[in-house]
Amino acid sequence: MKRTNTATWLEKYNRWQIKVQKDGQRRTFTCSTPGRTGQRKCHAKADAWLDDNIADSNARVNSLFADYLKTLQETTSKSNWVKIQSFGKNWILPAIGTRKICDVTEQHLQSIINKGYAKGLSKKTLTNLKATITSFFKYCRKRKATTLLPEDISIPKGACSAHKQILQPEYLYKLFHSDITTWRGKPIVDPLIYAYRFQVLTGLRPGELLGLRWKDIRGNEVFVSQSINVYNEITTGKNENAIRHFFMSETATVVLQHQRQISHTERIFGDTDPQKYRKSWQRYCRANDIPQITPYEMRHTFVSIAKNLSEGQIKPIVGHSQNMDTFGTYGHEVNGELQKTAQQLNALFLEILEG
Repeated sequence: MKRTNTATWLEKYNRWQIKVQKDGQRRTFTCSTPGRTGQRKCHAKADAWLDDNIADSNARVNSLFADYLKTLQETTSKSNWVKIQSFGKNWILPAIGTRKICDVTEQHLQSIINKGYAKGLSKKTLTNLKATITSFFKYCRKRKATTLLPEDISIPKGACSAHKQILQPEYLYKLFHSDITTWRGKPIVDPLIYAYRFQVLTGLRPGELLGLRWKDIRGNEVFVSQSINVYNEITTGKNENAIRHFFMSETATVVLQHQRQISHTERIFGDTDPQKYRKSWQRYCRANDIPQITPYEMRHTFVSIAKNLSEGQIKPIVGHSQNMDTFGTYGHEVNGELQKTAQQLNALFLEILEG
């Protein structure tokens, strides 16, 4: 069935609106995106509903979500689908699980986000919840169960980012001047001391650090191609930007040389999994009176130390993306710039470590 009318802008409600009818049933579609882009989105919603191919609109959300989760279990890592399973169990299904998919509106989905905000979820967690909702409804559209495209659900502006700590200079100094930890009440040399130091010098994610193999080191260049998740599974990393390469600073190179003298495994820092690494780091912090930051916050420490450098220098090292800006879309590697970054990073750390 073809649409014959067009969406109109309702100034009072600050949104586009279109009403269409099919088989005696009338539906209203809206979009709050201004300009012709919003009008096109509004038309797309109406056109999708008018399409006669919708075949599973009476299915219940909880049944569809179970199928969606099964698909993820077959195609993604456990660390990914477990998070989505948790969002479904704790937030999505309690709100709309018993509803027919055809009865779910964007307001139902926005209410899920709003409830999470009211319960104190961080901005990052709310963003991940929204991404789960969006991905689930994309799956449902592919199943021809709904035409709902929830692009207008939003994170409340008051949502706060979770507080992160870093190692301040005095504690960085301790990290590079003490290799002692405790084991069963006795002082010993920490077998992972060079892992801690290498992570804070390179900004690697904990899983990336533990996934590094000696064959990933070519001269003073590091090639990141795999990661170890919390379930000790080998993955390709957090996202497409996780696979990358960078040049080590001179200080990081020296740390790796020390590790090579004690390493006897394919993976540089042995077969340590993220949970053991975290516990080992916590013991080291207690033994050296260092604040209990997480291994992931050592990545934050790296970025904080290097923040006087440009984003164009740092983002390729830590594997961060940029959304359609000059650096992210048009910035390409120039021969020699990664080596220059390594030299500048080395100078920043030496200033702290030499006192």
